Amino acid sequence: MTSPTAPFDRVTVFGADWCRDCIRSKSLLDRLGADYEYIDLVARPEEADRAQQISGRTNIPVIVFPDGRHLVEPTDPELEAALRA
Repeated sequence: MTSPTAPFDRVTVFGADWCRDCIRSKSLLDRLGADYEYIDLVARPEEADRAQQISGRTNIPVIVFPDGRHLVEPTDPELEAALRA
């Protein structure tokens, strides 16, 4: 099992299908053609602890970048800026 702070190979999104912010962030990633892994916390609830350890919060989405940066509930402009950085 990967440790919560292990580096990610690509953008990783921890979210749920009922979460409007998750849906919005996934939609932006799709529009921008970003390569990302989506971890559905409903289907894989054991991953919720990992997301919380990364962010220190229970809010979603938690979006983790390969360089270790992460965002929690980002706006579209924040997420787009982080992708371009």
